[in-house]
Amino acid sequence: MAGIYFHIPFCRRICAYCDFYKNADLRLMEQTLAAMEREVVARRDFLRGEAVHTIYFGGGTPSLASAEWIGRAIELCREMFDCSPLEEVTLEANPDDLSEEYLKALRAVGVNRLSIGIQSFDDEVLRTMNRRHDAVAAVRAVETARAVGFDNITIDLIYGLPFGPNDALARSLAQAVALDVEHISAYHLTIEPNTRFGRMAERGELAPVPEEESERQYNQAHTALTEAGYDHYEISNFAREGRRSRHNSSYWQSQPYLGIGPAAHSFDGQNRVWAVSSVAEYLAGVDVGTCYEMEHLTPEDRYNETIMTALRCREGVDLVALAENFGRDRMEYFVAEAARFVSSGALVNDGNRIAMCPERWLVSDSVIAELFVEAQN
Repeated sequence: MAGIYFHIPFCRRICAYCDFYKNADLRLMEQTLAAMEREVVARRDFLRGEAVHTIYFGGGTPSLASAEWIGRAIELCREMFDCSPLEEVTLEANPDDLSEEYLKALRAVGVNRLSIGIQSFDDEVLRTMNRRHDAVAAVRAVETARAVGFDNITIDLIYGLPFGPNDALARSLAQAVALDVEHISAYHLTIEPNTRFGRMAERGELAPVPEEESERQYNQAHTALTEAGYDHYEISNFAREGRRSRHNSSYWQSQPYLGIGPAAHSFDGQNRVWAVSSVAEYLAGVDVGTCYEMEHLTPEDRYNETIMTALRCREGVDLVALAENFGRDRMEYFVAEAARFVSSGALVNDGNRIAMCPERWLVSDSVIAELFVEAQN
């Protein structure tokens, strides 16, 4: 089981919080998309014959690409890889890109899941974030997508904001539930250094919300969405039954994936490969293979990543799978190390799995770090 990820880094406007690699020079977009097609062909052996179950167009703002190009990329994947079990094709989109015509065209070329970057249904919050859309456009985008036949829609929300009305999160959660989307991702704001918010923080104009407020808002989102029938299956993700993100779930399960485009990451089970975070350097090196860096993951690296991603998911660590992948001794070591956190109530052990309660996920990093193993010399 494998996935393919296309990173389309272009944006018309740079959001104040975003630290993903992006480029606002749209003049380079067509040239980059053409290079990404060539990259698919050049790297057709990367997945070593693994069947492709998911394709994901992320960014950046993938909805700036034409539906024609999206369709061409999907067909190219079908030509280069075994896509016979392909079940999920996701496109990230800004609400104001989602016209009825564009949405119909996306469905026609094979996109069957939309990830709409709404972030908030409050106009003051959206302006502060430097988003392109307003709350009315956000609602309209979801309703239009539903009207043209999309039955798998996810929206993004951000909480933990040190600005905006006090009831902004409550109203955003209520609006998301009212729209009855299949999936909701709720992320806590992180103020990153190389962003507008980061520069404001350096000048003393913006500060993260206090820890207790973060926890309150996290629990507010958890309660509102689980009471509305959503499964809180990963620290930041909520889904209706059967509507988990298959693509993102494959990352958390350490499945192989191929990343295409500037700054895109790939994983073949043993090695992590990523393209340079520069459109210019990507264009100069993609055809000769010089735009990549690689990290070989040791058994300890892979074990630590397994523990980290599993404990951020509701099912937690599968002890049988851990023993199969890393040996019985390593599994027994993990059970022994986790015992003190089971005793304190941070973790739960049902005999087959060790998991963290969703209420503790927001502060899970300190527990997870204690369960890592050090690399062997």
